[in-house]
Amino acid sequence: MVFTVHNAHLLVKVYTAHMPFPSKTDRNAILSAALEELSSGGIRNLSLRNIAATIGLAPNALYRYFSDRAALEAALADECARRLEMALRKAAHGSDAAKTIRRMAGAYLHFARDNRNLYEVFMSFHTPDHAGSPRQSLWSFTVEQVRRMTGETYAREAAVALWALLHGTATLEAGQVHGENKPASGFEFGLNAWLLLAETPSSASRTKKSVR
Repeated sequence: MVFTVHNAHLLVKVYTAHMPFPSKTDRNAILSAALEELSSGGIRNLSLRNIAATIGLAPNALYRYFSDRAALEAALADECARRLEMALRKAAHGSDAAKTIRRMAGAYLHFARDNRNLYEVFMSFHTPDHAGSPRQSLWSFTVEQVRRMTGETYAREAAVALWALLHGTATLEAGQVHGENKPASGFEFGLNAWLLLAETPSSASRTKKSVR
């Protein structure tokens, strides 16, 4: 587009163009900036204004990609599920069933320690476990590995028990409650007990009946 500007002494042509929306701005760029903001300040200090400034946007522009803060937090929780599954898959590769569970348990706790702020979002912000969602994919992979030990009948119950042990241990570590009276070695005790029961289907059957 061309505008001609007149004054008494000078004739100037001014060329203007419509600037496109910055090419670097997309959902992934915003999510990446949010992850950086989250890692430095935690979920309570997550600032949409700072995220927008990081990628050179006006804060309102974020709403083109995330309807509100809750939508962004849900996306962060999904990202945690994706990354956690990747860590568990890497740990599980090429091992027998029992060793796979041990390695997955270690990878889970390492992930929770190294990504505390992201893990907090994952645990505190529930997103629907619909087919194809990152959380559902993570859960399905876990059940698949547990099934290798327990068989089909008790796979889901055993996976819930394993998940509870891992979630609980990560939460206790984050709260720094371990000490002389609450030894961190309790996790190994719990995992060994889980493995023992998971490897003995008849014991699992008796346990299930006694609960009823």
